Amino acid sequence: MLVVEKMSLYIGREASKLWKRVYAEVVTELQLLAENWKYLLGGIIFQYIHGLAARGVHYLHRPQPLLQDIGFMLIPELGPEKGFISETVFTFIFISFALWTFHPFIFKSKKIYTVLIWCRVLAFLVASQILRVVTFYSTQLPGPNYHCREGSKLATLPPPNSVFEILFINFPRGILYGCGDLIFSSHMIFSLVFMRTYQKYGSNRLIKQLGWLVLVIQSFLIIAARKHYTVDIVVAWYTVNLVVFFIDKKLPEMPDRSSGISSLLPLSTKDKDGKTKEENHKLLNGNSGEPQDRRQRTQVNGKILDDGHANTTMMNGG
Repeated sequence: MLVVEKMSLYIGREASKLWKRVYAEVVTELQLLAENWKYLLGGIIFQYIHGLAARGVHYLHRPQPLLQDIGFMLIPELGPEKGFISETVFTFIFISFALWTFHPFIFKSKKIYTVLIWCRVLAFLVASQILRVVTFYSTQLPGPNYHCREGSKLATLPPPNSVFEILFINFPRGILYGCGDLIFSSHMIFSLVFMRTYQKYGSNRLIKQLGWLVLVIQSFLIIAARKHYTVDIVVAWYTVNLVVFFIDKKLPEMPDRSSGISSLLPLSTKDKDGKTKEENHKLLNGNSGEPQDRRQRTQVNGKILDDGHANTTMMNGG
C-alpha cells in the first residue's frame, strides 16, 4: 500500500513537471511563431505550388519506351505489388523527423526551437523544389513507373475541363499517380533536407549514422520500384546537399539551447535596438556596461583615475 502511494506521488509530481515544461515551451514557441509566421506560411504555400507544377507537367507527359538506365540493369525490379516498400521507408523518415522537431515540448535536454527549425527546413525545401520544377519542365522524360508506361490509362491526362480541375490537383490521386516530374526526386529532396538538418542539430551519433544508411537504402528502393531513373536520384544527392550548404550559410544561426539556458529567446529587431540604445547610453555616461568597469572614477589634473585614488606624483605635478 505504501509503495502504491509513493508511486502515485511520484507520477503526480512528474506529470506536473511535464505539464509545466510543455506550457513553458508552448509560450516560447508562440512568441517565435508570432515573429516568423510569414516564413512558415510562405513555405507551406509553396508546397502547394510545387504540387501544382508537378500536376501540370503530367498534362505534357507522353509515354514512350523506357530509357536505358544503369540502375535498372544492376538493381532487381521490385514489381508493382512491392512498390509500397520505398513509400514505407519514406513515410518512416518523414514521421521520425517531424516527431524529433517537436521533442523540445517533452524532453528536458533540447537544442532547437521547433518554429525556427521548420523555417530553415522550408527554406531548404523551397530552394530545392524551385530547381526541380525548372528541371523537369525543361525536358520531359518518359516516366518509368508502371502507371506512366505505354498502355496505361493514367499515363496521359486529357485536357482539363476547368481551372478548378488544375487547382485542386485531383488530390490525393493526382499526387500518387503523377507522371513526368522526374529530375530530380522529390522524395530524396525531403529525405536529404531532413537528414542534413538532423546532422547539424541532432545529438545522437548512432541515429545520424543509421539515418544516412537508410537514405542510401531508400535510393536503391526508389530505383528498384522504378519510380525514378537513376539520374533523378544522383542529381538529387549532390543538388540538395549543395543547396543546403549554401543557404545554411546565408541564414542567421539558430540559438543553441544545449547550454541549459532554454528560456532565452533570439532577440527580435526591437530587442536588439533597445539593447543598442542602452549600451550607447552607458558609454555616454562613462560606463562600458561590463561589471569590472563599473567603478567610481575621479578626474585629477585633467586625467581620469579609477576608484578615486590619485597618484601622489601626479597630484604634485610630477
